[in-house]
Amino acid sequence: MPDTMPRPDADDEDIELVDAPPVEEGGEEEVEAAKEQEPKKDQKEDAEDEFDEFGDDFDDDDMNEVQLKAEPPSSPPKPTPSKIPAVKPESKLEGIFDDDDDDDDEYGMGKEDDEKFFAEQNTMLKNMGPSDPEVMMAFYQRLFPFRPLFQWLNHSAVPSKDFAHREFAFDLISGSYMRFQSFVTADLLRREIVKLNPTRFEIGPVYSANPRDRKQLRKAAFYPKEKELVFDIDMTDYDDIRTCCTGANICPKCWAWVTMAIKIMDVGLKEDFGFKHVMWVYSGRRGAHAWICDKRARSLDDQGRKAITNYFEVVKGGQNSGKKVNLKRPLHPHLARSFEILKGDFQTRILEDQDPWATPENAAKLLALIPDRALADALRQKWATTPTRTSLQKWSDIDTLAKSGVSSKLDAKQLVTAKQDIILEYMYPRLDAKVSKQSNHLLKSPFCVHPKTGRVCVPIDAARAEEFDPFTVPTVTQLLGEVNEFDRRRREEGEKGGEGGGDDGQEEKAAAAAVVKKEEAKIPDYDKTSLKPYVDAFKLFISKLLKDEAAIKREAAGGSGADSMEF
Repeated sequence: MPDTMPRPDADDEDIELVDAPPVEEGGEEEVEAAKEQEPKKDQKEDAEDEFDEFGDDFDDDDMNEVQLKAEPPSSPPKPTPSKIPAVKPESKLEGIFDDDDDDDDEYGMGKEDDEKFFAEQNTMLKNMGPSDPEVMMAFYQRLFPFRPLFQWLNHSAVPSKDFAHREFAFDLISGSYMRFQSFVTADLLRREIVKLNPTRFEIGPVYSANPRDRKQLRKAAFYPKEKELVFDIDMTDYDDIRTCCTGANICPKCWAWVTMAIKIMDVGLKEDFGFKHVMWVYSGRRGAHAWICDKRARSLDDQGRKAITNYFEVVKGGQNSGKKVNLKRPLHPHLARSFEILKGDFQTRILEDQDPWATPENAAKLLALIPDRALADALRQKWATTPTRTSLQKWSDIDTLAKSGVSSKLDAKQLVTAKQDIILEYMYPRLDAKVSKQSNHLLKSPFCVHPKTGRVCVPIDAARAEEFDPFTVPTVTQLLGEVNEFDRRRREEGEKGGEGGGDDGQEEKAAAAAVVKKEEAKIPDYDKTSLKPYVDAFKLFISKLLKDEAAIKREAAGGSGADSMEF
């Protein structure tokens, strides 16, 4: 049987990254599942044909024109949903957008019935939640970009151990959590996900052997070999300083912290460590994940991951800690650069939007960060007599009273240093450090659907991070409705193009409908929706990564350019 365990008892965001707990012993079913993963000759030949897309002739001038191949349609078994009324014979939600080879009637209904059908489907989509099995089944069958995901994790279009030895974990609707699943190709991964219909799935490391074979190996022979370096920015880590929202809730005001974190981390990873392939992905609710995909990053051992994480770990301590930023002077170049980036937004993002010291209780936290006790006491007295002063006014009071001479022993340089530390404490990225320090963690896959919000985990352009709005990210039901609407419009166009009289008119209508249907079959369903720009950005990221990976392999092979497919 496959490795299953109860879903971890945690918040829906915290479950994204989990250690490797013990799992149940497998049996004959697991062995049979492993046999299904054996690579076949035709799969290799198809992949080699596809690799022509990223051959040696690929250059930078072609970068914007790169198009990875879309997932070919398939017809896996579909569950029988109970929530969708039988509007017509094929009325299951996951079959709404399926291609149909029935030549008796291209559309199955007349114009009025056709309009009624699409209207009813749109109504049903609006009334169904993002975690409904029928909705998720339709999403996996039609919209999830499995082919690009394969090429991203495989680092080539030719099947290799980078993908075949990669761990996948599935969070099932039943509450079970399946670990150590592995697949040779994108089609096999897609087939299993469509069959299991998980609420979401996580990506783990590339192991030294196939994860399905681990029980047949010595413990020392099975270990994580490669894994992207990852970082997790979660809004709950800011709960002690944000006042607009708490817990899982977010708003544009507090999302600014995620934007600032992306800006600081992205510059540091690229300029300080020389990483090129850094992908930021919206978590679907209240945070963002960074995937550093360079070969150097993937090959880091846990000590190397810990060192890089410590480099970015500036804010330390929990909600009840006192001073969370304690930095030596002069500031490290990374911190000096970060301070210059952040200080310009301090007044707007922190003092005005959050007003973090408005209450006496929160104002006491600010006073605890003032190094001069006489100055702190004077501020406390002033704020006690004027309790309505805003955080912006209280921040200004620090300099005003310092210049007034309330403290005869005031060290001006020490006060400037303290104010810099306060700005960094309230603005510098806060990391879930344990996520990044070990290679055996799992992280939610890009383009999964968040089960609570229904939003898709889409890439974020770090260069335009301030333009990213999490509240406009498409939801799964919205996307399925967009596919529905696209198909409806195309069918109407086909009918108009084939209008005529008599039998000839009917033939023209059928011919026009056939053309429309053929054209639709060539268009990946995600290209019919607002998901398209995000998938295009993912493909462009992959194209750059694959180009560098090919160069590394050529160099390792002595310039031969050989791309081995040995398992």
